[in-house]
Amino acid sequence: MRNNKKQSNRIDVQRNMERQEGGRKGKILNICLKVISIAASAAIIIALGVNMPIVAYRTVSGNEVIVDQISYLDTVKRAQPAILQEGKLEKPAAEDTDKLNLKDDVDPETINDGLNLEQIVEGQYTILFMGMDESGQLADVNWLFQFDLFAGTMNVLQIPRDSYMPNYANPSTNKFNSVYFSGQQDGVTPLQRAVNCIEESFCVVIDCYVKLDCENIKHIVDEVGGIPITLPEKIIYEADKVLPAGEQVLNGQQSEWFIRFRREYDEGDIGRVKAQRIFLAAAMEKLLSMGQTKLMSSMETIYENEWLATDLSLAEMSMLADFASKRLTMDSVNIYMVPGEGAMYQGQAIYSIHKGETIDIINGHFRPYQNEVYPEESTIVEAVSEGQYLSNEFNGNKENLDDISSGNTKDGRQNIYSRDD
Repeated sequence: MRNNKKQSNRIDVQRNMERQEGGRKGKILNICLKVISIAASAAIIIALGVNMPIVAYRTVSGNEVIVDQISYLDTVKRAQPAILQEGKLEKPAAEDTDKLNLKDDVDPETINDGLNLEQIVEGQYTILFMGMDESGQLADVNWLFQFDLFAGTMNVLQIPRDSYMPNYANPSTNKFNSVYFSGQQDGVTPLQRAVNCIEESFCVVIDCYVKLDCENIKHIVDEVGGIPITLPEKIIYEADKVLPAGEQVLNGQQSEWFIRFRREYDEGDIGRVKAQRIFLAAAMEKLLSMGQTKLMSSMETIYENEWLATDLSLAEMSMLADFASKRLTMDSVNIYMVPGEGAMYQGQAIYSIHKGETIDIINGHFRPYQNEVYPEESTIVEAVSEGQYLSNEFNGNKENLDDISSGNTKDGRQNIYSRDD
Protein backbone atom coordinates (compact mmCIF):
# COMPACT_ATOMS: atom_id res chain seq x y z
CA MET A 1 0.00 0.00 0.00
CA ARG A 2 2.76 2.34 1.00
CA ASN A 3 4.66 1.43 -2.20
CA ASN A 4 1.64 2.23 -4.31
CA LYS A 5 1.40 5.66 -2.69
CA LYS A 6 5.06 6.38 -3.41
CA GLN A 7 4.64 5.33 -7.00
CA SER A 8 1.59 7.56 -7.29
CA ASN A 9 3.55 10.51 -5.92
CA ARG A 10 6.34 9.91 -8.42
CA ILE A 11 3.81 9.90 -11.25
CA ASP A 12 2.31 13.17 -10.00
CA VAL A 13 5.76 14.76 -9.83
CA GLN A 14 6.53 13.56 -13.35
CA ARG A 15 3.29 14.98 -14.64
CA ASN A 16 3.91 18.32 -12.94
CA MET A 17 7.35 18.49 -14.52
CA GLU A 18 5.87 17.72 -17.92
CA ARG A 19 3.22 20.38 -17.42
CA GLN A 20 5.89 22.93 -16.47
CA GLU A 21 8.01 21.94 -19.46
CA GLY A 22 4.97 22.19 -21.71
CA GLY A 23 4.17 25.59 -20.21
CA ARG A 24 7.70 26.84 -20.92
CA LYS A 25 7.53 25.55 -24.48
CA GLY A 26 4.12 27.13 -24.89
CA LYS A 27 5.45 30.48 -23.67
CA ILE A 28 8.41 30.28 -26.02
CA LEU A 29 6.12 29.37 -28.90
CA ASN A 30 3.80 32.26 -28.05
CA ILE A 31 6.74 34.66 -27.93
CA CYS A 32 8.00 33.37 -31.32
CA LEU A 33 4.54 33.74 -32.81
CA LYS A 34 4.31 37.29 -31.47
CA VAL A 35 7.75 38.18 -32.89
CA ILE A 36 6.84 36.67 -36.26
CA SER A 37 3.51 38.49 -36.23
CA ILE A 38 5.17 41.81 -35.37
CA ALA A 39 7.85 41.29 -38.06
CA ALA A 40 5.25 40.34 -40.65
CA SER A 41 3.13 43.34 -39.71
CA ALA A 42 6.16 45.63 -39.94
CA ALA A 43 7.05 44.17 -43.34
CA ILE A 44 3.51 44.74 -44.58
CA ILE A 45 3.49 48.29 -43.23
CA ILE A 46 6.87 49.04 -44.84
CA ALA A 47 5.75 47.51 -48.13
CA LEU A 48 2.57 49.56 -48.05
CA GLY A 49 4.51 52.66 -47.06
CA VAL A 50 7.08 52.50 -49.86
CA ASN A 51 4.38 51.73 -52.42
CA MET A 52 1.79 54.29 -51.29
CA PRO A 53 1.59 57.51 -53.35
CA ILE A 54 2.64 59.78 -50.50
CA VAL A 55 5.71 61.52 -52.00
CA ALA A 56 5.42 64.75 -53.97
CA TYR A 57 7.65 64.08 -57.00
CA ARG A 58 8.72 67.00 -59.18
CA THR A 59 9.58 66.64 -62.83
CA VAL A 60 9.65 68.94 -65.83
CA SER A 61 7.67 69.10 -69.06
CA GLY A 62 8.95 71.84 -71.32
CA ASN A 63 9.01 74.97 -69.16
CA GLU A 64 6.50 73.64 -66.65
CA VAL A 65 7.31 71.92 -63.34
CA ILE A 66 4.84 69.08 -62.70
CA VAL A 67 4.21 67.61 -59.25
CA ASP A 68 2.89 64.02 -58.96
CA GLN A 69 2.10 61.96 -55.87
CA ILE A 70 4.08 58.74 -56.19
CA SER A 71 5.49 56.08 -53.88
CA TYR A 72 8.89 56.22 -52.22
CA LEU A 73 9.94 53.15 -54.23
CA ASP A 74 9.08 54.93 -57.45
CA THR A 75 11.11 57.97 -56.40
CA VAL A 76 14.19 55.74 -56.11
CA LYS A 77 13.54 54.23 -59.54
CA ARG A 78 12.68 57.51 -61.22
CA ALA A 79 15.07 59.80 -59.36
CA GLN A 80 16.25 62.58 -61.68
CA PRO A 81 17.85 64.99 -59.23
CA ALA A 82 19.51 67.01 -62.00
CA ILE A 83 16.57 67.45 -64.38
CA LEU A 84 15.18 70.63 -62.85
CA GLN A 85 18.15 72.65 -64.13
CA GLU A 86 17.41 72.20 -67.84
CA GLY A 87 14.11 70.33 -68.14
CA LYS A 88 13.11 67.28 -70.13
CA LEU A 89 13.60 66.79 -73.86
CA GLU A 90 10.65 66.60 -76.20
CA LYS A 91 10.23 63.08 -77.59
CA PRO A 92 8.41 62.02 -80.80
CA ALA A 93 4.77 61.12 -80.28
CA ALA A 94 3.80 57.47 -80.71
CA GLU A 95 2.00 58.27 -83.95
CA ASP A 96 5.16 59.86 -85.37
CA THR A 97 7.28 56.69 -85.22
CA ASP A 98 6.94 56.28 -89.00
CA LYS A 99 8.97 59.48 -89.35
CA LEU A 100 11.94 57.70 -87.78
CA ASN A 101 12.38 55.89 -91.11
CA LEU A 102 13.23 52.53 -89.55
CA LYS A 103 14.84 49.83 -91.70
CA ASP A 104 12.48 47.19 -93.08
CA ASP A 105 13.87 44.46 -90.81
CA VAL A 106 13.36 46.58 -87.67
CA ASP A 107 9.94 45.94 -86.14
CA PRO A 108 9.42 48.25 -83.13
CA GLU A 109 6.71 45.90 -81.82
CA THR A 110 8.93 42.82 -81.57
CA ILE A 111 12.56 43.98 -81.44
CA ASN A 112 14.00 44.18 -77.93
CA ASP A 113 17.61 44.71 -76.91
CA GLY A 114 16.93 43.39 -73.40
CA LEU A 115 17.77 46.70 -71.71
CA ASN A 116 14.87 48.21 -69.79
CA LEU A 117 15.69 51.67 -71.07
CA GLU A 118 13.24 53.91 -72.90
CA GLN A 119 14.62 54.49 -76.40
CA ILE A 120 13.33 56.49 -79.35
CA VAL A 121 14.79 53.86 -81.68
CA GLU A 122 15.13 50.44 -80.05
CA GLY A 123 18.76 49.35 -79.98
CA GLN A 124 20.38 52.78 -80.33
CA TYR A 125 20.68 55.25 -77.47
CA THR A 126 22.11 58.71 -78.09
CA ILE A 127 23.28 61.13 -75.42
CA LEU A 128 24.16 64.76 -76.13
CA PHE A 129 27.03 65.96 -73.95
CA MET A 130 27.55 69.72 -73.75
CA GLY A 131 30.42 71.32 -71.87
CA MET A 132 29.90 75.02 -71.21
CA ASP A 133 32.46 77.81 -70.94
CA GLU A 134 33.06 79.81 -67.75
CA SER A 135 30.09 82.08 -68.50
CA GLY A 136 27.72 79.10 -68.71
CA GLN A 137 26.38 80.50 -71.99
CA LEU A 138 28.61 79.13 -74.76
CA ALA A 139 28.90 75.40 -75.55
CA ASP A 140 32.63 74.73 -75.94
CA VAL A 141 32.43 70.91 -75.97
CA ASN A 142 29.74 69.15 -77.99
CA TRP A 143 29.73 65.37 -78.33
CA LEU A 144 27.09 62.87 -79.36
CA PHE A 145 27.58 59.50 -77.63
CA GLN A 146 25.61 56.79 -79.40
CA PHE A 147 25.38 53.31 -77.88
CA ASP A 148 24.59 50.47 -80.28
CA LEU A 149 23.00 48.19 -77.70
CA PHE A 150 22.75 45.18 -80.00
CA ALA A 151 26.29 45.38 -81.36
CA GLY A 152 27.89 46.31 -78.03
CA THR A 153 29.70 49.35 -79.47
CA MET A 154 29.67 53.12 -79.08
CA ASN A 155 30.29 55.85 -81.66
CA VAL A 156 31.09 59.44 -80.72
CA LEU A 157 30.49 62.46 -82.96
CA GLN A 158 32.40 65.65 -82.15
CA ILE A 159 30.76 68.89 -83.26
CA PRO A 160 33.25 71.80 -83.33
CA ARG A 161 31.95 74.76 -81.37
CA ASP A 162 32.61 77.16 -84.30
CA SER A 163 30.46 75.12 -86.73
CA TYR A 164 28.59 77.44 -89.09
CA MET A 165 24.87 77.18 -88.21
CA PRO A 166 23.15 80.29 -89.66
CA ASN A 167 19.63 78.85 -89.29
CA TYR A 168 19.99 78.36 -85.54
CA ALA A 169 22.87 80.37 -84.07
CA ASN A 170 23.03 83.96 -82.93
CA PRO A 171 23.27 86.00 -86.16
CA SER A 172 26.21 87.98 -84.76
CA THR A 173 28.45 84.89 -84.88
CA ASN A 174 26.54 82.12 -86.72
CA LYS A 175 28.47 79.62 -84.56
CA PHE A 176 26.97 76.50 -83.01
CA ASN A 177 28.24 77.37 -79.53
CA SER A 178 25.77 80.31 -79.37
CA VAL A 179 22.65 78.21 -80.13
CA TYR A 180 22.08 77.22 -76.49
CA PHE A 181 21.98 80.69 -74.93
CA SER A 182 21.10 83.08 -77.74
CA GLY A 183 19.92 81.00 -80.68
CA GLN A 184 17.11 81.97 -83.01
CA GLN A 185 14.42 79.47 -82.00
CA ASP A 186 11.98 80.85 -79.42
CA GLY A 187 9.41 79.06 -77.28
CA VAL A 188 11.66 76.18 -76.20
CA THR A 189 14.23 75.68 -73.47
CA PRO A 190 17.87 76.53 -74.29
CA LEU A 191 18.80 72.85 -74.16
CA GLN A 192 15.93 71.88 -76.47
CA ARG A 193 17.03 74.59 -78.89
CA ALA A 194 20.48 72.99 -79.14
CA VAL A 195 18.93 69.52 -79.50
CA ASN A 196 16.63 70.69 -82.31
CA CYS A 197 19.61 72.18 -84.14
CA ILE A 198 21.56 68.91 -83.93
CA GLU A 199 18.66 66.61 -84.81
CA GLU A 200 17.65 68.66 -87.84
CA SER A 201 21.24 69.25 -89.02
CA PHE A 202 22.69 65.78 -88.44
CA CYS A 203 19.53 63.65 -88.71
CA VAL A 204 20.24 61.84 -85.43
CA VAL A 205 17.57 61.52 -82.74
CA ILE A 206 18.72 62.33 -79.21
CA ASP A 207 17.38 60.34 -76.27
CA CYS A 208 18.80 62.41 -73.41
CA TYR A 209 21.42 64.99 -72.48
CA VAL A 210 24.19 65.73 -70.02
CA LYS A 211 25.28 69.35 -69.59
CA LEU A 212 28.34 70.30 -67.59
CA ASP A 213 29.58 73.75 -66.57
CA CYS A 214 33.37 74.05 -66.72
CA GLU A 215 33.63 74.99 -63.05
CA ASN A 216 32.25 71.57 -62.09
CA ILE A 217 34.74 69.52 -64.12
CA LYS A 218 37.21 69.65 -61.25
CA HIS A 219 34.65 68.40 -58.72
CA ILE A 220 33.67 65.40 -60.86
CA VAL A 221 37.24 64.39 -61.70
CA ASP A 222 38.28 64.66 -58.05
CA GLU A 223 35.26 62.55 -57.03
CA VAL A 224 36.37 59.65 -59.27
CA GLY A 225 39.96 59.93 -58.04
CA GLY A 226 41.66 61.73 -60.93
CA ILE A 227 42.36 60.71 -64.54
CA PRO A 228 45.57 58.78 -65.38
CA ILE A 229 46.81 60.14 -68.72
CA THR A 230 49.90 60.50 -70.89
CA LEU A 231 50.31 64.01 -72.31
CA PRO A 232 52.25 64.23 -75.58
CA GLU A 233 53.59 67.73 -74.86
CA LYS A 234 53.96 70.18 -72.01
CA ILE A 235 50.99 72.51 -71.64
CA ILE A 236 51.34 76.03 -70.24
CA TYR A 237 47.77 77.05 -69.51
CA GLU A 238 49.03 80.13 -67.67
CA ALA A 239 52.44 81.03 -66.28
CA ASP A 240 51.77 79.27 -62.98
CA LYS A 241 49.54 76.53 -64.40
CA VAL A 242 51.78 74.03 -66.17
CA LEU A 243 51.17 70.39 -67.08
CA PRO A 244 54.36 68.46 -67.88
CA ALA A 245 54.58 66.00 -70.75
CA GLY A 246 54.39 62.29 -69.97
CA GLU A 247 52.47 59.99 -67.65
CA GLN A 248 50.59 61.57 -64.77
CA VAL A 249 47.25 61.63 -62.95
CA LEU A 250 45.31 64.81 -63.61
CA ASN A 251 43.30 66.15 -60.72
CA GLY A 252 40.12 68.12 -61.27
CA GLN A 253 41.71 71.53 -61.74
CA GLN A 254 44.40 70.18 -64.08
CA SER A 255 41.75 68.38 -66.13
CA GLU A 256 39.93 71.66 -66.67
CA TRP A 257 43.16 73.28 -67.88
CA PHE A 258 43.80 70.48 -70.36
CA ILE A 259 40.25 70.36 -71.74
CA ARG A 260 40.04 74.13 -72.22
CA PHE A 261 43.58 74.82 -73.48
CA ARG A 262 43.91 75.77 -77.17
CA ARG A 263 46.19 78.82 -77.43
CA GLU A 264 49.23 77.10 -78.97
CA TYR A 265 47.59 74.43 -81.08
CA ASP A 266 48.29 74.71 -84.81
CA GLU A 267 44.58 74.43 -85.60
CA GLY A 268 43.18 76.47 -82.71
CA ASP A 269 39.86 75.02 -81.60
CA ILE A 270 40.24 71.95 -83.86
CA GLY A 271 43.51 71.24 -82.05
CA ARG A 272 41.59 71.41 -78.80
CA VAL A 273 38.96 69.02 -80.20
CA LYS A 274 41.73 66.54 -80.98
CA ALA A 275 43.30 66.97 -77.54
CA GLN A 276 39.92 66.36 -75.93
CA ARG A 277 39.94 62.93 -77.57
CA ILE A 278 43.01 62.09 -75.51
CA PHE A 279 41.14 63.10 -72.36
CA LEU A 280 38.05 61.16 -73.41
CA ALA A 281 40.12 58.01 -73.98
CA ALA A 282 41.81 58.39 -70.59
CA ALA A 283 38.50 59.11 -68.81
CA MET A 284 36.80 56.14 -70.49
CA GLU A 285 39.65 53.86 -69.45
CA LYS A 286 39.36 55.11 -65.86
CA LEU A 287 35.57 54.64 -65.73
CA LEU A 288 35.74 51.13 -67.20
CA SER A 289 38.30 50.19 -64.54
CA MET A 290 36.14 51.43 -61.65
CA GLY A 291 33.95 48.92 -59.87
CA GLN A 292 30.20 49.23 -60.32
CA THR A 293 29.69 50.06 -56.64
CA LYS A 294 32.26 52.87 -56.62
CA LEU A 295 31.02 54.24 -59.95
CA MET A 296 27.39 54.44 -58.79
CA SER A 297 28.45 55.90 -55.45
CA SER A 298 30.30 58.64 -57.33
CA MET A 299 27.29 59.21 -59.60
CA GLU A 300 25.03 59.66 -56.57
CA THR A 301 27.46 62.22 -55.13
CA ILE A 302 27.61 64.06 -58.47
CA TYR A 303 23.80 64.12 -58.72
CA GLU A 304 23.27 65.22 -55.12
CA ASN A 305 25.67 68.14 -55.58
CA GLU A 306 24.10 69.08 -58.93
CA TRP A 307 27.49 69.14 -60.64
CA LEU A 308 25.78 68.36 -63.93
CA ALA A 309 22.36 68.76 -65.52
CA THR A 310 20.73 65.73 -67.11
CA ASP A 311 17.37 64.11 -67.74
CA LEU A 312 18.86 60.67 -67.04
CA SER A 313 17.62 59.07 -63.84
CA LEU A 314 20.02 57.29 -61.50
CA ALA A 315 18.41 53.99 -62.52
CA GLU A 316 19.01 54.75 -66.21
CA MET A 317 22.58 55.82 -65.50
CA SER A 318 23.10 52.55 -63.65
CA MET A 319 21.81 50.58 -66.66
CA LEU A 320 24.17 52.39 -69.03
CA ALA A 321 27.11 51.97 -66.66
CA ASP A 322 26.34 48.26 -66.40
CA PHE A 323 26.15 47.98 -70.21
CA ALA A 324 29.45 49.84 -70.63
CA SER A 325 31.30 47.76 -68.03
CA LYS A 326 30.06 44.45 -69.47
CA ARG A 327 29.94 45.13 -73.22
CA LEU A 328 32.23 48.03 -74.14
CA THR A 329 35.99 47.86 -74.57
CA MET A 330 38.38 50.62 -75.57
CA ASP A 331 38.58 49.27 -79.13
CA SER A 332 34.78 49.17 -79.48
CA VAL A 333 34.49 52.95 -79.12
CA ASN A 334 35.14 55.06 -82.24
CA ILE A 335 35.28 58.85 -82.52
CA TYR A 336 34.37 60.91 -85.59
CA MET A 337 34.62 64.65 -86.02
CA VAL A 338 32.14 66.49 -88.21
CA PRO A 339 34.04 66.96 -91.52
CA GLY A 340 34.76 70.52 -92.58
CA GLU A 341 37.37 73.25 -92.70
CA GLY A 342 38.21 76.55 -91.07
CA ALA A 343 37.10 79.67 -92.95
CA MET A 344 36.38 83.37 -92.53
CA TYR A 345 32.79 84.50 -93.02
CA GLN A 346 31.63 88.08 -92.54
CA GLY A 347 34.64 88.81 -90.39
CA GLN A 348 34.16 85.72 -88.19
CA ALA A 349 36.45 82.69 -87.98
CA ILE A 350 34.06 79.77 -88.45
CA TYR A 351 34.14 76.04 -89.19
CA SER A 352 32.39 75.29 -92.46
CA ILE A 353 30.87 71.80 -92.43
CA HIS A 354 31.30 69.56 -95.48
CA LYS A 355 27.71 68.47 -95.83
CA GLY A 356 28.03 65.43 -98.11
CA GLU A 357 30.87 63.90 -96.11
CA THR A 358 29.03 64.55 -92.84
CA ILE A 359 25.90 62.77 -94.05
CA ASP A 360 28.09 59.84 -95.18
CA ILE A 361 29.42 59.49 -91.62
CA ILE A 362 25.91 59.77 -90.18
CA ASN A 363 24.54 57.08 -92.51
CA GLY A 364 27.49 54.80 -91.96
CA HIS A 365 27.75 55.02 -88.18
CA PHE A 366 24.92 56.91 -86.46
CA ARG A 367 21.73 55.44 -87.93
CA PRO A 368 22.27 51.68 -87.37
CA TYR A 369 18.55 50.85 -87.36
CA GLN A 370 17.25 53.63 -89.60
CA ASN A 371 17.33 54.00 -93.37
CA GLU A 372 19.87 56.33 -94.94
CA VAL A 373 19.11 60.02 -95.28
CA TYR A 374 20.00 62.32 -98.17
CA PRO A 375 21.96 65.57 -97.85
CA GLU A 376 18.88 67.60 -98.80
CA GLU A 377 17.13 66.26 -95.68
CA SER A 378 19.73 68.00 -93.52
CA THR A 379 19.55 71.71 -92.65
CA ILE A 380 23.36 72.10 -92.75
CA VAL A 381 24.46 75.21 -94.67
CA GLU A 382 27.97 75.26 -96.16
CA ALA A 383 29.90 78.54 -95.95
CA VAL A 384 32.44 76.98 -98.32
CA SER A 385 30.62 75.17 -101.12
CA GLU A 386 31.59 71.73 -102.38
CA GLY A 387 34.00 72.20 -105.28
CA GLN A 388 35.65 75.07 -103.44
CA TYR A 389 36.97 73.10 -100.48
CA LEU A 390 40.52 74.01 -99.48
CA SER A 391 40.98 71.04 -97.13
CA ASN A 392 39.71 67.46 -96.94
CA GLU A 393 41.73 66.53 -93.85
CA PHE A 394 38.69 65.70 -91.73
CA ASN A 395 36.62 63.95 -94.38
CA GLY A 396 35.95 60.35 -93.33
CA ASN A 397 38.00 60.80 -90.17
CA LYS A 398 37.80 58.06 -87.55
CA GLU A 399 39.75 57.25 -84.41
CA ASN A 400 39.54 54.40 -81.96
CA LEU A 401 39.84 55.00 -78.20
CA ASP A 402 42.32 52.15 -77.85
CA ASP A 403 44.55 53.69 -80.54
CA ILE A 404 44.29 57.12 -78.95
CA SER A 405 45.11 55.74 -75.51
CA SER A 406 48.17 53.88 -76.81
CA GLY A 407 49.38 56.84 -78.91
CA ASN A 408 48.82 54.99 -82.19
CA THR A 409 47.29 57.93 -84.08
CA LYS A 410 48.55 61.28 -85.16
CA ASP A 411 45.27 63.07 -84.44
CA GLY A 412 45.19 61.57 -80.98
CA ARG A 413 48.72 62.26 -79.82
CA GLN A 414 50.94 63.96 -82.36
CA ASN A 415 51.07 67.08 -84.51
CA ILE A 416 48.49 69.05 -82.53
CA TYR A 417 50.99 71.57 -81.15
CA SER A 418 52.82 74.36 -82.92
CA ARG A 419 55.69 74.46 -80.42
CA ASP A 420 58.94 72.55 -80.77
CA ASP A 421 59.83 72.60 -77.05
